[in-house]
Amino acid sequence: MDKKRILIWQTAFLGDLILTTPLVASVKNIFPNSHLAIISKPFGKEVFKNNPYLDELIIFDKKKMSNLELIKKIRKKYDIAISPHRSHRASYSLFLAGIPKRIGFDKAGFSFLYTDTVPHRFDGTHEIDRNLRLLTKLEEYDESKLIKNPELFLDQEEDQFYKTLGLEDKNYIMVAPGSKWETKRWTAKGFAGVIDYFSDKGEKVVVIGGKEDEEYTNQVLSLSKNKNKVLNLVGKTNLRQSFDVIKHGKLLISNDSAPVHMAVAFNIPVVSIFGPTVTDFGFYPYRNGKVVEIKGLSCRPCGLHGHHECPIGTHECMEKISVNDVVNASEELLEENYK
Repeated sequence: MDKKRILIWQTAFLGDLILTTPLVASVKNIFPNSHLAIISKPFGKEVFKNNPYLDELIIFDKKKMSNLELIKKIRKKYDIAISPHRSHRASYSLFLAGIPKRIGFDKAGFSFLYTDTVPHRFDGTHEIDRNLRLLTKLEEYDESKLIKNPELFLDQEEDQFYKTLGLEDKNYIMVAPGSKWETKRWTAKGFAGVIDYFSDKGEKVVVIGGKEDEEYTNQVLSLSKNKNKVLNLVGKTNLRQSFDVIKHGKLLISNDSAPVHMAVAFNIPVVSIFGPTVTDFGFYPYRNGKVVEIKGLSCRPCGLHGHHECPIGTHECMEKISVNDVVNASEELLEENYK
């Protein structure tokens, strides 16, 4: 009864993949003897390394593999497919792969190709809980077996990385100024002000991000009077090393972006700064977090992911957020967690 072959499709962004880890864990908890696979983008290797719930990782790199090749690879090999990803590609690929039971969202492209659909609404439901609702279409569904917090698993050696940087456990504050979408970035002046506030207090500040965030980080640090005291790791660590730095920090300050969900995976307090996006979309910190935003702006939200430029040219949603707003939220979280 239990020895099923189950496939999850999640080829969205890094943050989305981290928020899919509770779905993976919950499926395995409901079907402990199953063979569980996931299709993801290449960074799935980093997200699912050492994950005890997953049996097979299928990397779908669109630059190296055609859709037809992927369909052939999975064809008639699985009993159940579950897709939190709402793309047309996921719907038709799982259909053409001949998987008998296919569960997806009603708002997915070509959702009529699923055998079962679940409502998808931007009503404040967190993405984790929204994804877990897909499991209600399983006969074996058992709410008591759901695992709700995201998890990332570091091995012993990986978990020493932060020490090689001269950092001490829970003794530094992390700032992640980057985002793929320019309008989702809080102001450089704002980030610099927060860095200076904590540096002046004697806190160690570590700036984190990928290579694509280097230019904006340099802009931020050029406005900071304490830039020489900051440990700038932007573009200098791989994803697994970033996980370890986040795991051992005491607070993360970030835009509405993937680092927020990395921090949540390790239950690190996180202040998330929201501009063009809103919490109704469901990507706020799942636990131990605070959201800083300007409420009541008629232009918010202006899109699901933000834009490269503000559609009305004001960027008020970020410009109006003050250093004090972010500092106050940070101090409240530090008080709740460490005093």
